[in-house]
Amino acid sequence: MMNSFASNANVASVALLLLLSLMSTKSEAAQLSSTFYDKTCPNALTTIRSSIRTAVSRERRMAASLMRLHFHDCFVQGCDASILLDDAPSITSEKNARPNQNSVRGYGVIDDAKSEVEKLCPGVVSCADIVAVAARDASVAVGGPDWAVKLGRRDSTTASLTLAESSLPSFTDSLESLTKRFDGNGLSVKDMVALSGAHSIGQAQCLTFRGRIYSNTSDIDANFARTRGRRCPAAANNGNSNLAPLDLVTPNQLDNNYFKNLIQKKGLLASDQVLFSGGPTDSIVSEYSSKPAKFKADFAAAMIKMGDINPITGSAGQVRKICSALN
Repeated sequence: MMNSFASNANVASVALLLLLSLMSTKSEAAQLSSTFYDKTCPNALTTIRSSIRTAVSRERRMAASLMRLHFHDCFVQGCDASILLDDAPSITSEKNARPNQNSVRGYGVIDDAKSEVEKLCPGVVSCADIVAVAARDASVAVGGPDWAVKLGRRDSTTASLTLAESSLPSFTDSLESLTKRFDGNGLSVKDMVALSGAHSIGQAQCLTFRGRIYSNTSDIDANFARTRGRRCPAAANNGNSNLAPLDLVTPNQLDNNYFKNLIQKKGLLASDQVLFSGGPTDSIVSEYSSKPAKFKADFAAAMIKMGDINPITGSAGQVRKICSALN
């Protein structure tokens, strides 16, 4: 009886701890508000948007890079701008992780936006919030949806190369692996498919799709594979960094053509095509391919949800003066 009582007590204690942890996470997300800077820095959002529009007008691809930067930040430690930190005595930068190195871009664009905001309101607007706002503004700049970004995040004083190496999705991930990664961050299967629609804009390096276009067992459209092979030689380490648009039809527009491509077996990355390969996400892909408004609404909702992943709020963390270094 005593052993049974102790066991039940332990189970109850663990359950209570899990509940408190969940409540804490939800409470932190609840502290975020789209009006957070209305009094402390009322022109912050228009200043950021102007900066992002300028960057995207110079290079349309930058829109995809800024959305990806937000994604790669949130999936490691939460949406805390840890990805922006450079190496320092107390920091091992996430920029050097395999999924980020020579791949993630847009750091300079965030720095420029931060610099402009600092001129208005020194030490008020966090880098984490700027990354989140930049992703929204990048979407709008290329024809994607708009949404009210929840604000009030503070910046991390740590980074984790180890988590960046293990937590971020890979271009070779299976559907099961992708689902687990998103579920681990509180995102549903529908969120995952909607967010994947960001691949309707941007480019991929030859290294990431060579295996798919030259594989005898790949489920890729043959003509599409031949077209992609023109700038991606079969020989390993030959043209690895050559770029190809993820969507040949509307490469500079955030739209639902990505899903139409998947149905036609024209997903450039293996991790894209698994979303339409006879599995449980086929129906979502089909819905988005025929309902562009539904895709955009779900994409916006999923971006808001992703922005709620483990934010630092209140007096924790800091508001960095320079996004790449601690104060």
